[in-house]
Amino acid sequence: MENSLLVELSRAQFALTALYHWLFVPLTLGLSFIVAIMETIYVKTGNEEWKKITKFWMTLFAINFAIGLATGIIMEFEFGTNWANYSWIVGDIFGAPLAIEGIMAFFLESTFFAVMFFGWNKVSKKIHLLSTWLVAVGSNLSALWILVANGWMQSPVGMKFNPDTARFEMEKFFDVLFNPVAVSKFLHTISSGYVMGSLFVIGISAWFLLKGKEVIFAKRSIIVAASFGLLASIFLIVTGDESAYQVAQKQPAKLATMEGLYDGEKRAGIIAIGQLNPDKKIGDRTTDPFLWKLEVPNALSLLGYRQIDAFVPGINDLVLGNERLEIEPAIVKIEKGKLALESLRGYKDAKKVGNEELANSYLEKFRTYEKYMGYGYLKKAEEIIPPIGLTFYSFHIMVGLGSWFLLLFILVLYFSMIGKIEEKRLLLKSALLTIPLGYLAHESGWIVAEVGRQPWAIQDMLPIGVATSQLDATAVSITMSLFAILFTSLLIAEIKIMVTQIKLGFKEH
Repeated sequence: MENSLLVELSRAQFALTALYHWLFVPLTLGLSFIVAIMETIYVKTGNEEWKKITKFWMTLFAINFAIGLATGIIMEFEFGTNWANYSWIVGDIFGAPLAIEGIMAFFLESTFFAVMFFGWNKVSKKIHLLSTWLVAVGSNLSALWILVANGWMQSPVGMKFNPDTARFEMEKFFDVLFNPVAVSKFLHTISSGYVMGSLFVIGISAWFLLKGKEVIFAKRSIIVAASFGLLASIFLIVTGDESAYQVAQKQPAKLATMEGLYDGEKRAGIIAIGQLNPDKKIGDRTTDPFLWKLEVPNALSLLGYRQIDAFVPGINDLVLGNERLEIEPAIVKIEKGKLALESLRGYKDAKKVGNEELANSYLEKFRTYEKYMGYGYLKKAEEIIPPIGLTFYSFHIMVGLGSWFLLLFILVLYFSMIGKIEEKRLLLKSALLTIPLGYLAHESGWIVAEVGRQPWAIQDMLPIGVATSQLDATAVSITMSLFAILFTSLLIAEIKIMVTQIKLGFKEH
């Protein structure tokens, strides 16, 4: 009971940290490039108005960057405090991209951030512009290495398991770096950040127009942000398609949960909008999984497998098995996983007493069942399925809001280009109110990615129950409460500081 509570508290604490950190990251990714574009216009034109515009948005970027940095550092420390077993078992692989992120990307953006923010009138225009672009590139390189590590958790490649040390060890670094799951996650994440940055600039600029203040500065900001956001939204759709394809190939349980698909089918459709039936249970093949739904026919088969008549396995197929399609029941995988763990223990015991022949026999048996090792820690077949309601609704909130963002960029850009944006007060109010919706979409996407891969810390290889540290649950509970207070205080501080800076307008910052 204690271990179960410890696991849940450790998960809750990490989720709390990640959710707060994720409030800052997307805006950093997007706003950094928007600021760089604005400064490029200033350097090219020599127009001092563009300098004021750049410095205004740069100040807001700096506030967000500084506070986001604090939450990110705490999150990385938690791998050593709450998830020590995880760090020991996979540290050889997981630690490498995080170390590169610190050495290569973080120092790059931190170093040139000082020049960018404090170097006005101290270095030449071109050097300052270069610094701004390097901060933007550095921010995105940070995201690259973090998402390489995360992508490996979702689809472990380029490694082997060492039975003598009970650790995963890296074999091929470039397989880890160019892991298709990691690549798709990186591209999808940065493009979503660009959308968030654009929504933020448009929304704040809309507030100025609604107030009738700083009209020229606001309209110019909107043009840049709407153009950038429109391109980013189109790219976001492309990367989202590839990300969903990778989920279908590597994490079929996540895909089935995202769409509330209980029974697999050919020509499976995508649920555009719907309400899950709370009475539906795994293994129940008679109750309708939805109280109501609007479905796009054939789309899920095409999205997940690039074939309109492809079979998409459902939750029941993955848990109970599907003999016709050679899908093993989860209980069989659990039994094979237990054989793998028993063989590993036998191997280590035989090595201790120096019985090489017996050790080799156990090792051969372990290699036979090695790929099922993670399942050996599970108790019930249903555990392989992530929380269905949370994953399903989070996914559809993310997709629905993403569609609205694309439409918003089109409308804002169109009315800006014909010079009527300040007349469209309803659109301007919608743009301002869309800022929090952008954050909601990003948090929903994070939930889909991370909750959707439960119960795995490393997909199919290491469940979260084995990854935690041996801590007292009370200690985790206390630190989680302290972090909640700290992060909430930081968020309130950022909002207050940003509001103060926004009210100052496009003056010298």
